[in-house]
Amino acid sequence: MNILVIGGGGREHALAWKLKQSPRVDAVIVAPGNAGTAGECKVRNAEVAADDLDGLLKLAAEERIDLTVVGPEVPLVAGVVDRFRAVGRRIFGPSAQAAQLEGSKAFAKDFMQRHHIPTARYAVFTELNAAWEYVLQHGAPIVIKADGLAAGKGVVVALTLAEAQCALDKIFAVNSLGDSTVRVVIEEFLDGEEASYMVMSDGYHALPLASSQDHKRRDAGDKGPNTGGMGAYSPAPVITPEVEQRIMMEIIQPTLRAMADEGVPFIGVLYAGVMIDRQGQLKVIEFNVRLGDPEAQAVMLRLNTDLVDLVDAALDDQLQHVSVEWDRRPAVGVVLAAGGYPGKVTTGHVIDGLGGWGPVGKVFHAGTKRTAQACVATAGGRVLTVCALGSTIADARERAYAMTQKIHFEGMFYRHDIAYHALGYRQ
Repeated sequence: MNILVIGGGGREHALAWKLKQSPRVDAVIVAPGNAGTAGECKVRNAEVAADDLDGLLKLAAEERIDLTVVGPEVPLVAGVVDRFRAVGRRIFGPSAQAAQLEGSKAFAKDFMQRHHIPTARYAVFTELNAAWEYVLQHGAPIVIKADGLAAGKGVVVALTLAEAQCALDKIFAVNSLGDSTVRVVIEEFLDGEEASYMVMSDGYHALPLASSQDHKRRDAGDKGPNTGGMGAYSPAPVITPEVEQRIMMEIIQPTLRAMADEGVPFIGVLYAGVMIDRQGQLKVIEFNVRLGDPEAQAVMLRLNTDLVDLVDAALDDQLQHVSVEWDRRPAVGVVLAAGGYPGKVTTGHVIDGLGGWGPVGKVFHAGTKRTAQACVATAGGRVLTVCALGSTIADARERAYAMTQKIHFEGMFYRHDIAYHALGYRQ
């Protein structure tokens, strides 16, 4: 069979790498892909943008695609699944209506409140003065979120009133979403440890994936601006068997049931960013409607089960009849970013030190491209995710950082404390 993977980041490289391992797969085509996907056997890129729905449909027909897997959120929110299904094409991901769980923070918060799914106290505003009055009333720290998609960078955790005011001014001054009305969601600040919990869903049943935790802030110690993710590890020790059972019962199952009851069954990967406070209370920080990035890289490295079989089960309403096997070894992934990220970055810098890492390590490409001289160069803010397996999280972490020492490009930086939560938890 031929498989199409939509997207061009680290998550999509990890998906293509895992999907191609299935004995049922003849070829994996990634649109648009990156230098990493171009270098995988049985995988090739197609110059079609992830948000070019017409182009993707044409590509699927020309390449006789049997199954499409959607990586990023933008085409999901734009309705790529609806378009493919309308012409009878098999595609894994939620409909545009279901994707609003990520596409609109206001929609997600209203949904959770309506169905009593635990989340932070919030309010939605379309006018600056009213939003500022709310901030003054509740004080700092407080969380400011621009409604709509922002690639993980539309959230500001304001520790002071000055930071909150700056965030609101920026959101209302520039309508980066292209809508006629700017909306902002303001939430109470939640203190605790955050973890990523992802499940595959066939609309009614949920198949849990390995737990993970990412690092959203740019700088060590979880400081600096929010990013799309600076690293991840799996499993997350904070998600004990008891906590996992509660997440399923209090968050995942009620969400899937409520979506189905509202006539919008959720088929795809549902990601819940969950805050676990010191008292053990659970609250949803955000929903995503696809695999996290860079969590997917660490999770796919540990997956032993054929991913094609799991996707088929989800599309055929058979998830309750399948199980998934994981490598018992933890995985740690470190993102190598370009100077200036998450702001404006320069691209085109040649990357040195890429090579084979054996069975315990893998470098997943994100913002990379092939040059005319057959070199690999930077082409985005998050450039690579260096992943490794180890006997313990500490061992995996040591191996991942050892691999990063061999890679270099101009302006490269990364966090030196990925997985520190897990190490502290163990101690």
